[in-house]
Amino acid sequence: MIHRNVTNFGGDEVQPVDFENADIVVLPVCYESAPSYGTGSGMGAYHVLEASVQLERIDEETLLDWGSFKIHTLPVLIPEGKPKEAVKQIKTAAESVIRRGKYLLCIGGDHAVSIGPILAACEAHPGLGVLQIDAHLDLRDRWNSSPYNHACVMRRVTEATDAPIVQVGIRAICREELGLIQDKRFTTFYAHGIDPLNNSWLERVVEALPEKVYMTIDLDGLDPSVVPGTGTPEPGGLSYRQLVDLIRAVGRKRRVIAADITELVKIKGFQVSEYTAARIATKLFVYHFNKPLENR
Repeated sequence: MIHRNVTNFGGDEVQPVDFENADIVVLPVCYESAPSYGTGSGMGAYHVLEASVQLERIDEETLLDWGSFKIHTLPVLIPEGKPKEAVKQIKTAAESVIRRGKYLLCIGGDHAVSIGPILAACEAHPGLGVLQIDAHLDLRDRWNSSPYNHACVMRRVTEATDAPIVQVGIRAICREELGLIQDKRFTTFYAHGIDPLNNSWLERVVEALPEKVYMTIDLDGLDPSVVPGTGTPEPGGLSYRQLVDLIRAVGRKRRVIAADITELVKIKGFQVSEYTAARIATKLFVYHFNKPLENR
């Protein structure tokens, strides 16, 4: 397991805080194993952190200064060994944050990065639910010869925990996965069933979640017009505003103890995807760690 220093989230504009005094801890992970289509997510954490330097500090919806939060960015974690060992290393790193009662934001890598932090959160918080933003169900047993592939994330979670899983933005399903989603543990909100002119679906998502939540955001859950830089883009995804509305709705009525953002693939000469990912991170800080002005 290798650690490398990297730009702190927000860069020099954000006052550095040591781990002990931090409320929010950012864990960047550089990991990609046997991708299904486009490659490059292994370097995604670097690009998101670099983009975060360009962000303005004031959140436009709440007028909160997210840069004043006590944010500590850990050195980049580069897991070593086979996928199973890599997942264990990421889980260990996540445990050291979650068990200290700090808000964890893990920035991937491919979506397999999420397995370790989700398991760590479930062990630390019995009864936790998982909110998955994704174009894909990620319920394959194996993909590209590995049970720890990005297409198998939620399958591994279901085997290791009894966490209820709420999936939002789904629009790509394989035959193997079809039977599994009949299980009562899954509540699936398909992209085609989300009305862009009616936000009543947000309340249904929140109602399906328990009190404590882990939120995993695979960037291909967003429409490719919003985030084109991802390994397996699927048309017909969520808009940026729909995702922000979801983050806000869940943060107001549930306790989100950790989250991740994965599957960022840099497009050379084009900054919109990583910048959008960094902006999403600040929305997580504002609506999950801190409450908006009307609820403070």
